Amino acid sequence: MKILQLTDIHLTSPGKTILGRDPILNFELALNDAFKNHNDIEALIISGDLSDWGEKADYEFLKEKISKLTVPTYLCIGNHDDREIFSKIFPNFVNDEGFVQYHKSFSEGNGIFLDTWGPETHAGFFCKKRADWLDKTLSDLENQCFIFMHHNPIPTYIIPTDKIMLLDTTYLEQVLRKYKERVKHIFFGHCHMPLSGSFCGIPVSAPRGTNHAGYPNFSEKYLLSASYLPESYSVIIYNEPSVTVHMVEFGYKGDIIVEGSPDYASWDKGTMKR
Repeated sequence: MKILQLTDIHLTSPGKTILGRDPILNFELALNDAFKNHNDIEALIISGDLSDWGEKADYEFLKEKISKLTVPTYLCIGNHDDREIFSKIFPNFVNDEGFVQYHKSFSEGNGIFLDTWGPETHAGFFCKKRADWLDKTLSDLENQCFIFMHHNPIPTYIIPTDKIMLLDTTYLEQVLRKYKERVKHIFFGHCHMPLSGSFCGIPVSAPRGTNHAGYPNFSEKYLLSASYLPESYSVIIYNEPSVTVHMVEFGYKGDIIVEGSPDYASWDKGTMKR
C-alpha cells in the first residue's frame, strides 16, 4: 500500500506569499511532482492548515483542485483553518457531533482522521467527545489502522513550538494504549519540520510541509523559527510488517547525482569517483 501525505499547504489569496513563497504555486508543484513520480498511490492525505486564514475561497479552490485528482483525497484541519467554514464546503468529512473526524478503508487497513482544532488558538486539543468517537471507531474496526492528525502529539523540546502542540494528550493516550497493537503509525504536520518518534509506543512522523519551513532552533525561547529549507511531502509505504516513510523535498533545486553502486565488489579506492 502506498499513500502520500501533504501538510501545511496554507492556501491564501492568489499572488500572496508567505516568507516569499507562493502557497498556491507550491501546492500545485507538490501535486505535479507527486503524481509524476508516484502514480501508483491509492490515496492522498492533506493533514491540516489547508488555508492560511480559514477563508471560504481557499476551501473552494481546494475542493475544485482535488476533484480533478485520480485518487481519493482525505483532509484534516489545523489551527489556521476555520472548522465552521470548512464544514460547509466539505460536509462529508464531518461527523454527527460536528468534528472533522472520520475513517476510510485502505487496501491494507483503515485510515482514521482526527480533529485537533480549537477556537482562537494555535495549540491543539482533543476532548473526551473526540476520544469517545476514536475509541468506538477503533473498537469497531478489525484491521490495522493508520491515524492522521494535524497537531504533534509528541513534544519537540523546542519551547515556542511546544506551546502550540497537542496540549492535553490524556484522552488520546487513554484510547491509544488500548489499541496500540493495531495502530501502526500516527502521521501529523503543524511543526513545519521533519519529525519522528513514538507516542504510547506507536511510531509517529511528520514532513516539513509544502510551503514555508520551520527550523529546530533549540536556543530560541519565545518565537517560532523559520528557514528556507526545501518544500516537501511524505511518501508512505506499508508492506507488512513494515511502515516506511520518505520525506521528498520536491522544492530542492540542486542536482541529483546518480553514481556509486550498492555492489560492494565495485568499490575501489583507486578508481571510484567520490
